[in-house]
Amino acid sequence: MIITLSTLIMKMRKIYLAMAAVVAFGSVFTSCSDDDEPKWNDEGSEITLPESRMYILNEGSMSQNNASISFYNPGEGEPKFVADIFFDQNGGRLGDTGQSMIKYGKNIYVAVYGSNYMVKLNTACVKEGEVSFSKDPELQGGVRYIAAEDGYIYASFYGGIVAKINASTLDVEKKLKTPGANLEGVAIENDYLYVANSYERTTDPETGKNKYNYFKDVFVIDLNTFTLKETLVVEQNPNMLIEEDDKVFLISWNYSRESYVLQMIDPDANNKVTELGYATNMAAGNDMLYLVDSRTDYSVRPYVTTNTFSSYDIKSRRLNTTSFLKDAPAELATSSIYMMTVSEYTGDIYIGVTNYSASNGTMYRFKQDGSFVGKFDCGGQNPRAAVFFN
Repeated sequence: MIITLSTLIMKMRKIYLAMAAVVAFGSVFTSCSDDDEPKWNDEGSEITLPESRMYILNEGSMSQNNASISFYNPGEGEPKFVADIFFDQNGGRLGDTGQSMIKYGKNIYVAVYGSNYMVKLNTACVKEGEVSFSKDPELQGGVRYIAAEDGYIYASFYGGIVAKINASTLDVEKKLKTPGANLEGVAIENDYLYVANSYERTTDPETGKNKYNYFKDVFVIDLNTFTLKETLVVEQNPNMLIEEDDKVFLISWNYSRESYVLQMIDPDANNKVTELGYATNMAAGNDMLYLVDSRTDYSVRPYVTTNTFSSYDIKSRRLNTTSFLKDAPAELATSSIYMMTVSEYTGDIYIGVTNYSASNGTMYRFKQDGSFVGKFDCGGQNPRAAVFFN
């Protein structure tokens, strides 16, 4: 067989094009693999963690430096629980009085009131940075609650200050002095930050005793300009704020009423404030507001607490006074409920109860339909908040 020069050139060209295609395909495959980042950022972790994660902030007891973060696995795999994962991962304690914890992107942010600082963690609870507020005269009152939006963490402080903190660098970029005193809960809706102005403590000049003055303010701060837009009038001693389905819900600790007062702020109706009933704690998820009204009879010894569970359908704006729990353990009806939260992934409802300084708290888990899943030790005192990754 005689192969001409032209035939040889054509065969070589086909081989070259085939090899080029293979190289190009490999480059595309490698490029895609390089862009395929891990789901979670577990850099520096001493523990191999499953994909499904719940972190619980245990407040601890004031001045005892025993705040902690526990890990719970709601899904498959091991470990199922790590009592103080913050200590295990970072070799030190979280601090005094864990106040607030949020998830933002692939990070966890924790405000520690007694130690007056905020820490940034990755998805394995490994510390990435922290910022102390103790040396700033305007922030020495102590950090309280935090919320995140557009690359910033917004923090309320005792002393009337709201701080704007860069979520990446943790630099305090701006501070807003409000007309308030001790600021509590915060919530963000439609580029506005809602801040509860709770109370102030003064000293009676005649008796020398502490005197408490309770306020009726929720400040609305424009996040685009970081200025105070307006002040809403609410029930006195506003405290807890959460946002769900374009509404802001508030609980005021009005000690002159029969229980704490639940209210709804509607940003689409010029921030109209509507009283919905009574609740001492709440959690939002599944287009619902899950509520508990805890009332304690102090006239008997030992004290007796009675918990009444209900729910509010945010879409239909209907309050359902029937308990959203189906087969809750009997002890939950009289336990001291410290927190409630809902997993945004599964819709499961978690209720944390406290034994105060006597022992660790207990977490009760329910499915979205209210059926009981189980309970477990929180690994620390006074469960305050939780975040989820899945």
